[in-house]
Amino acid sequence: MRDKNTVATIHSEALPGFAKARSCQLLVVDGPDAGRAVSLDKAASNDPSEGRELRVGSGEDCDLVLTDERVSRHHLGVTESAGRFLVRDLGSKNGTLYEGSLVTEVRVGAGATFKLGRSFLRIQPRPQPLEVVPSQARRFGDLVAESLSMREIFAVLELAATSDVTVLLEGETGTGKELAARAIHERSTRRGGPFVAIDCGALPETLLESELFGHVRGAFTGAAQSRAGAFQRAHGGTIFLDELGSIPPAVQARLLRVLEERVVRPVGADQEKRVDVRVLAASPIDLTTRVAEGAFRPDLFYRLSVVRVVLPALRARREDLSVLVTELMRRRGLTAGRMAGPNLDRLNAHTWPGNLRELRNVIDRAIALSPGAQSFAELRVHITPQAADEALTVRTDLPFTEAKAAVLQTFELRYLRDVLQRCEGNISAAARQSGLDRKHLRTLLRKYGLVADALGTPDDSE
Repeated sequence: MRDKNTVATIHSEALPGFAKARSCQLLVVDGPDAGRAVSLDKAASNDPSEGRELRVGSGEDCDLVLTDERVSRHHLGVTESAGRFLVRDLGSKNGTLYEGSLVTEVRVGAGATFKLGRSFLRIQPRPQPLEVVPSQARRFGDLVAESLSMREIFAVLELAATSDVTVLLEGETGTGKELAARAIHERSTRRGGPFVAIDCGALPETLLESELFGHVRGAFTGAAQSRAGAFQRAHGGTIFLDELGSIPPAVQARLLRVLEERVVRPVGADQEKRVDVRVLAASPIDLTTRVAEGAFRPDLFYRLSVVRVVLPALRARREDLSVLVTELMRRRGLTAGRMAGPNLDRLNAHTWPGNLRELRNVIDRAIALSPGAQSFAELRVHITPQAADEALTVRTDLPFTEAKAAVLQTFELRYLRDVLQRCEGNISAAARQSGLDRKHLRTLLRKYGLVADALGTPDDSE
C-alpha cells in the first residue's frame, strides 16, 4: 500500500540524480503467498561468516513463512555479502530451482528468481521513497501548481524526463496523468518522435491485443488488411498505457515480453518486429492492491513501476485552486483578476471528485453562462450540491471506465463521510458499522482526505 506522504518510489537506480539503494527484499512474486516479503537487511554483512542466514519455509520459525504445501518446513536460506547473495537449499523435499535447474547452493545478485514448490521468489531491490528538493518551477507541461506537494512531484518528473526510465503514474481519474505523461515525452530526448496514448480499459481483450501489437491480414474476422500496433507506431518515441489495471491476464503476459525484449509479434504473424519505445503507464487505482488480489502480474508491476509517482487529488491541494483557475481563464483569453470572494469560497467548499477535469468543466460552464464577464469575480460559478441523498450522476460524456470510476468515487466519499459523521469521528465504531477492516477503512479515509476528521477523537483505539 502506498504511503500518503510518499511523493514517489523507485525500484532501480536508473533515475539520474538518485543514489543507488542497497536495501533488498525477498519477495514472493507468484504463488499462494504472492506479495509476501521479508527484508534482507539482517542477512547483510561484509564477512559471510557474520551475516545471519534468513530462512524460508512453511515452519512458523522461518523469517518468510509460506503456505505452499510443496514447500518444506525449512526450505531455503539466504545470506548477503558485499552486495551478493548466497542462496542454499536446506535439504528440502522438492528442491529449489534456479534458471530451470535444481541447486543446492548458488551465489547470485539482485533480480535472481527461484522456484520453491508452486512459488516464485525474487531478490528484489526495495522501492525507496524518492526525496527531492521541490522544483522552483510552477509548471510542468500543462500542469500548474503552487503547492509544495506538486512541486515535489514536478522535481521527480523533471528527473525522469531526462532518461528512458519507465514511469508509472497513479492517481484518481482527472488528476492529470496523461498531461504528466505528455510533458515527460516533450522534455525527453524522444520529443521528436511520436507520442501514442492507448486507453487499455476501453477495448475488449481481442481488440486490445490488436491495438497494442498490431495484426496481419486475415488474422481474425474483419481483418481485411494488416495494421501496425501502438508499439510499432510509437517506434522512436513514447507509448502511454492508460487504465493499466484493466489489462486482462493474457495480454499482461504478452506485454511483459514486449517490455523485457522490446519485440512485438502482431496477431496472426509468424515473425517478430523489434521496437524502440519509451513506456509510460497510468492507473487510477493502486496497482499493489490488484497484485495482492491476483488480478495483476507482480513481475509486470515491477517492470512498469521503476519510478512510481502518485498524483494527488485536487481536494488534497486546495491551495492550487487559484493558480489553476487563473491558468484555465488565461487559456480562454480572460484575466482572472483578484482570486477572492464567494466564487472562491464555492470552489474551496467542494470536494472535487472529478479533480482537474471537473474544475475545467465548472470554469468552462461559468464562462459560457457569464457573457461579458471580465474577471473571475464576475463569473456565475455554479457547482451542483453534494447532498448525501442526491442520486449518483452517470457521466455519459466520459469514456466508460472513467464514468464508472467517477460513480464509485462519489459513492465511496458519500458513504464514508456519512458513516464517520454518524459514529462521531470514531474510526473503530465506523469500522464495525461498515463491516470494513479498520486498517482498510483508514486507507479509504486518507484517500478522500477525511482522515483528519477522525484524528484525535475519543475511543479511537483497539
